[in-house]
Amino acid sequence: MADAMEWSLSKVMRIESGEVTISQNDLRPLLAFLGIRDRAVVESLVQSARVSRQRRWWDEARFKNMLTAATKQLIAYEAEATVIRHFYPMFFPGVLQSEAYAQGIMGQYTHELSQKEIEARIQARLRRKAELLQRIPRPKVFTLLDESVLLRTIGVGQRALGEQLAEVSEAIKDGWLVARIHPFDNPHPGIGTFEILYLGSEELAHAVLYRESLTLDEIVDDHSRIKQHRDLWDRMWDAAIDAERSAEMIATRAKELLGADQ
Repeated sequence: MADAMEWSLSKVMRIESGEVTISQNDLRPLLAFLGIRDRAVVESLVQSARVSRQRRWWDEARFKNMLTAATKQLIAYEAEATVIRHFYPMFFPGVLQSEAYAQGIMGQYTHELSQKEIEARIQARLRRKAELLQRIPRPKVFTLLDESVLLRTIGVGQRALGEQLAEVSEAIKDGWLVARIHPFDNPHPGIGTFEILYLGSEELAHAVLYRESLTLDEIVDDHSRIKQHRDLWDRMWDAAIDAERSAEMIATRAKELLGADQ
């Protein structure tokens, strides 16, 4: 592709990784080279390229070189997603985290990340949540959690966990978040954390998969691997406690913790 388009290999790699966006002037000849000539498809992609070139908050100086390429892609997809499905067995997804809870999570990585990187990633999570709450309409979010998240204080104390649970409870009441708790007595394969984001009507949408492990993360755009994760997610979702009871468990645990002594 680099040879055909007379681009440098590094340019292609930066576009593919999401480090930079593609200009409209580069996109049109690229689509022609790839044999994509349907007018509606071309114009839709060109419009997406136009939007992607606008100033993005994650390009601000305080986040420069502080976020991974995959995280930047995730943020961009979150801004457009209509449906998001989470699987987080150990903690709440980053986009739902309170500041104290995010500090507890990121505090576990002081040996891998600098304090500046940790602070930038905490602030990025808070910004992601703020942007999600400002969207009209908000995406529909389905979050699958292990029962252990109701107990794990991640080193920040009971009150911080209680406040985190209370925020999640309010989101459930608002109607844009549906959560289910996977109970202790149901085994799960322990494959780590992931989320699937759908861009457009879910039945017809393009989907992307985001996976993370420790400080490593990646965006997966392979249909077979996304389907494999979605099939697993569906099985886990069906085996979990129903949404109404899960909401009750979260709200009850929040009240217990917020009334507890530090």
